[in-house]
Parts: sequence; C-alpha cells; structure tokens
Amino acid sequence: MSLLQLAFIAIVQGITEWLPISSSAHVMLASDFVGLIGEDELLLNAASNTGTLLAMLLYFRKDVALAISGSVELIGAPVRKQPLSQGGRLALCILVATPFALIGAFLYQLLAPETLWSAMRSVYAVAATTILFGALLWWADVRGGQSRGEGDMTLRDAALIGASQLVAVIIPGTSRSGITMTAARALGYERTEAARFSMLIGAPILGAVSLYGLLGLATADGMTGSATLSDGLLVAALAFVSGYASIGLLMALIRRMSFLPFVLYRFALGIALLATSPLTANLSG
Repeated sequence: MSLLQLAFIAIVQGITEWLPISSSAHVMLASDFVGLIGEDELLLNAASNTGTLLAMLLYFRKDVALAISGSVELIGAPVRKQPLSQGGRLALCILVATPFALIGAFLYQLLAPETLWSAMRSVYAVAATTILFGALLWWADVRGGQSRGEGDMTLRDAALIGASQLVAVIIPGTSRSGITMTAARALGYERTEAARFSMLIGAPILGAVSLYGLLGLATADGMTGSATLSDGLLVAALAFVSGYASIGLLMALIRRMSFLPFVLYRFALGIALLATSPLTANLSG
C-alpha cells in the first residue's frame, strides 16, 4: 500500500470526521477510489479515528479536563449529596449520552447480516442519507429560538442527543457528528454548543473504534491483507493534523454563520453520487 493512498485516506478522514458531512461516507468513497476494500478499509478507517480523537481532545482540552475532574466528583456524589459542579454536570451528561452508540455498534456488528452491511454501504443508500440528513440539519438549524447553552443541558437532552448516534452507527452517510448536532439544534442549543457537545460525547465511541482498528491491524499485521499496524499509526498521525484544522474551521464558521454551507455540500454530494451511479449511467446510456 503506497504512502499516497494512506495519506489520501487519512486526510479525508481527518477533515470529515468532525464536520456534519459524514466521514464514513467520504472514507468509503476515498477507499474505493484508491482501490482499498474489505478488511483493510475497515481497520484503517477505524485506526485513523485515533488521530481525530486526539485532535478533539487537544482542541477542547479545557472541557476535557473539566469533564475528567467532574468524573471524579461523580464517584463521591451519592455520599456528599451536594449539587454537582459544572464539571460534574458535563461528565454526567457525557456519561448518559455514551451507552447508546456503544451498545448499538456492538449489536450491529454482532447481529447484522452481511447483506445488510452491503446494502447500507451502497452508493444509493449513502446518497439518500447524505441528502435526507442534510435536509434535517437545515430544518433544525433554521427553526429559530435556539440559544440554550451548556448550563441548560438536562439529562433528557443528553440522552436524546446520544441516542441519535444510533442512526449513524447503522447507516453510512448519516454522519455521527451531523446527527448529534441536528438533535442538539432541534432541542434549542446554539450552534457552537451543539458542535462542542457533539464532539465531546463522540470521544468514548471513537476511542472504542480506534482500539478496534489498532488491535485488528496489530493482530493481522499484513497476514490477511496489505494493511499493517504501522500503516494504521501513519494514518492516525495524518488524521490528527487534518482533524485539528477541521475542528478549528468548523468552530470558526459556525460562530459567524449557519450550517447552510455543510447542508449545500451534502445536497451536492448526494446528487453527484446519484448522477454517477451505475444505474444512472445505464439509464442514460
């Protein structure tokens, strides 16, 4: 596997992971473009999440430190019976939002038939979900009255935002970050707060996915495919750089404007996928 192939996949993963445009769809398309398929694609995609996860932890390091200190506070909360601090509330909200995607991903990996996997990864499914969930993000973003912040976060809201990740676990093209930002906006949270909470609750599942990818590459190490652990670490390093820049771009944009540029991009991508699909090509021919 060439360095150019790995770099291309890593940069695509890093740029798209935290943007509401579906990293899984983009990496799948990028992998098809460079001829990377099967187990290699899945493991390298998973391993690249190590880099994007570290990028998020660094960018939001103050929030991460606050949540970690709050986690310690949660351990003794039942005994002290005092109101939680800001860090304690943040840690509790992340904790409540986490199990849905982790359990859903495990069950889907364990129980979903291979035919369903193939159907969900078809160009038609990706195109449809790219357009559909782009429209939902647009609706949630313009419905008005959305000025809630972290201090307004309830456990019910955290649970609903976390549960929305289940859709992205099952359907490529949904975008985990996109669906959680959509849910947060629909619940009334301002754009930067929606994006920040979306990224923070993504840490546990990205950590699990990263571990799966790195362990898979370490145990296979080229025996069943061409990808190795060193390939995974290289992809993760490159994804870290592009991921950090992508987070900065996202936060800068949504401080100044709406999510409309990402919605329009999703529409354009979905239409382009349908226009270049084999079925469309056969009909036009």
